[in-house]
Amino acid sequence: MKTLWKTYARVSLILKITVALILGVIAGLIFGPDAAALAPLGDLLLRLLTFLIVPLIFFTLIVGINQSKIGDLGRMGGKVFLFYTFSSAFAIMVGLTVASIFQPGSGMQLDGSETFDVPDNPGFTSVLLNIVPSNIIAAFSEMNLLGIIFTAFAFGIAISYMRSSSEFGELGNHLMKTINALNEATLLVLKAILQYVPIGIFAIMAETVGSQGVDTLVSLGGMVAVLYIAIAVQIAIYTAAMLLFKVNPLHFFKHARTPMLTAFVTQSSSGTLPLTLNAARGLGIPKSLYGFSLPLGATINMDGAAIRIAVSAIFAANIIGDPLSLSEMFMVVLIGTLATVGTAGIPGAGIVMIATVFVQLGLPMEAVALLTAIDALVGMGATMLNVTGDLAGSKLIDQSEKRRSAAKA
Repeated sequence: MKTLWKTYARVSLILKITVALILGVIAGLIFGPDAAALAPLGDLLLRLLTFLIVPLIFFTLIVGINQSKIGDLGRMGGKVFLFYTFSSAFAIMVGLTVASIFQPGSGMQLDGSETFDVPDNPGFTSVLLNIVPSNIIAAFSEMNLLGIIFTAFAFGIAISYMRSSSEFGELGNHLMKTINALNEATLLVLKAILQYVPIGIFAIMAETVGSQGVDTLVSLGGMVAVLYIAIAVQIAIYTAAMLLFKVNPLHFFKHARTPMLTAFVTQSSSGTLPLTLNAARGLGIPKSLYGFSLPLGATINMDGAAIRIAVSAIFAANIIGDPLSLSEMFMVVLIGTLATVGTAGIPGAGIVMIATVFVQLGLPMEAVALLTAIDALVGMGATMLNVTGDLAGSKLIDQSEKRRSAAKA
């Protein structure tokens, strides 16, 4: 057993994940709904990854803040917000363009039996207020990522001040050493959890394929295919941007592929966050940047969800035989961009975003009910793109900072 474990540990993680994904698909097709028996193994993976989110964000961000100047953090923060806003808007335009070419839903009709209750949308103001937690303990226990980021910023800046103070300098340095040690301990735990990732991915993939089957995919295959084409176009745009900023795309995807595949299977940007942070380290992105850009991106930057909104809107309009006009497409871009932030961090956010846009455009809620049938298949690709966009944005911003430093030198 010891030799077998050593052999398993030596195999590259991406190879193990790829094999697990393929075997999961096969198991799902063979066993069908009975593959649900593997669900606990998948649930364990999600629990292990979620278990690390709070310490990873909190310690990484405090360490990053204390490795940078406050002015640099403010400038990088502005770039992150601008990138996430424009990236989401651009992703919606990509989705609308691809869907307008392929016209998913043409020839289909609603049978009138579909029903769907629109979930509550917390709204943009509520999300902004949620950044400042009323209770620190509640923010950590409820996995309020925006609240955790704010708390880490507050304490990180306070510790930075202590270290530079003549009165509290020694205390600040001792506190920083402790946080550095806790950060390294968290990374060691992550290293151990990585060995379980392939097993969890196998179980989740088998359960997903077993429950969805091929019938659903065939019946709504056009919609799924168009969405994945749009996702491929968006990834190609990321690649072009990397080439423009002299980032090696092969090096980027070598490190990004593990969180991309994990996000694809788990359908959770937040759950994949430990692996995304690990990939950022491999890409050489400084902690001071990825410590807040990636947790923030997992909450509000949803390029995959944005594309999903666009393709779904074209799909629903085609079903009722009333294609979207140019002005309505503009409304999709505007409302969809706000919706990706306004529904951040809530369960079933993708469906809530779609429902929000449909209500504003007068599209039928019955179409949302129809789309829930392929929610898992669509959510996989959308979540993968969400994570890819977070990492790509962080790397491009890092490259722009390096260019700025080189120009000043």
